[in-house]
Amino acid sequence: MIPSPPFLCVITDEALCPVSLAEKALEGGAAMIQLRHKSASGSQLYSWAIEIVNLTKRYNALCIINDRVDIAMASRANGVHLGQQDMPALVARKIMDKSTIIGVSTSSIEEAIRAEKDGADYIGFGHIYPTSSKEKGYPPLGPEALQEVSKQISLPIVAIGGVSLYNAALLLSCGASGVAVISEVSRAVDPSLATRKLVSAINKRDS
Repeated sequence: MIPSPPFLCVITDEALCPVSLAEKALEGGAAMIQLRHKSASGSQLYSWAIEIVNLTKRYNALCIINDRVDIAMASRANGVHLGQQDMPALVARKIMDKSTIIGVSTSSIEEAIRAEKDGADYIGFGHIYPTSSKEKGYPPLGPEALQEVSKQISLPIVAIGGVSLYNAALLLSCGASGVAVISEVSRAVDPSLATRKLVSAINKRDS
């Protein structure tokens, strides 16, 4: 089960040690860590995953593995996050433990609806704003698209792409259950403090 909203997911940055970044984000109150490293070997990913799984247990948070169903299963992570070019959620659901969380990246209402039908537990939706953290072949979707997709599906939505201290609360008001960040935390002078500020910003929305 994903965290209760509102929550913050911190995605690891390939330019930094994912374990160190995860620990700092957890210290700051992140509820979910997504291990993402496209160029790492399977053995390296597994090693990092084991360490991050142990960290998240200590902080009562979740560890989600990006793309790799095998690494998620082997490390006993809480879940896997799948892109549109990865193993379909429908197939992943058949081979993974029933308690495993499955997230799916989406950038349209059609993809979001398909993810829900395929058994996803949540969707990542974006990119909402311009971002330099990932290469994208389409323009930012904007908060209006987030608001629209929230009306079409019942799954929790994690907004991603250009999320910052100044727009995170707005995205929650547009239907997101949580927000995900990379550079807003990883490129901060103090990642733990940056995380703490983001968590405070999204929690103020409900206060």
